[in-house]
Amino acid sequence: MLIEVWSDVVCPWCYLGKRRLERAIAGFGHKAEVEVVWRSFQLDPSHPKGVRQPVYQALAAKFDSPVDQVRAMTERVKGLAAQEGLEYDFDRALSVNTFDAHRMTQLAKAYGLGGEMHERLLRAHLVEGEAVDDADTLVRLGAEVGVPAGQARQMLAGDGYAAEVAEDIRAARSLGVTGVPFFALDRKYGIAGAQPVEAFVAALRTAHAAA
Repeated sequence: MLIEVWSDVVCPWCYLGKRRLERAIAGFGHKAEVEVVWRSFQLDPSHPKGVRQPVYQALAAKFDSPVDQVRAMTERVKGLAAQEGLEYDFDRALSVNTFDAHRMTQLAKAYGLGGEMHERLLRAHLVEGEAVDDADTLVRLGAEVGVPAGQARQMLAGDGYAAEVAEDIRAARSLGVTGVPFFALDRKYGIAGAQPVEAFVAALRTAHAAA
């Protein structure tokens, strides 16, 4: 069974959904038959490259709301994430363009480390307050999971894996995906959003039975 997950590295619901999917797979009787592939998606592709803005300020501008109101809006997702062992720190998080971060994940896939790279980037942004558009930071994070630093730096200096990122986004649009996380099981069953673990378990059983 192939599970494709469209996700952005600055998406708090994506990290939450990742943990819930992992819990569902861990308890699934046929987990050895499950392959998870992480696909690129940008929540805000229009964000200017090189521009970094504190997340609360960026959300306040997006929703035309006071920062205090935006802060209150994030408390629910922080609470849900904490239940999955994720300690989000939106006070440190930076709103950035994520295209290069996705290129890093695509490079990591070539080394069989796509899942590890995506996990590291999610944690870097949502928990550690790292600037995940910074080349030096991306090289360091890649090296932590096993991506050769020289290869990463060379790739980031050019346009390597840009086509793969664009293709993932095109595939998402062809499936009607407008937001993330989105989970496609064998391209036959879809789950939108960070659904409860029980929803993932039900989908796994349905897809396995159909296969």
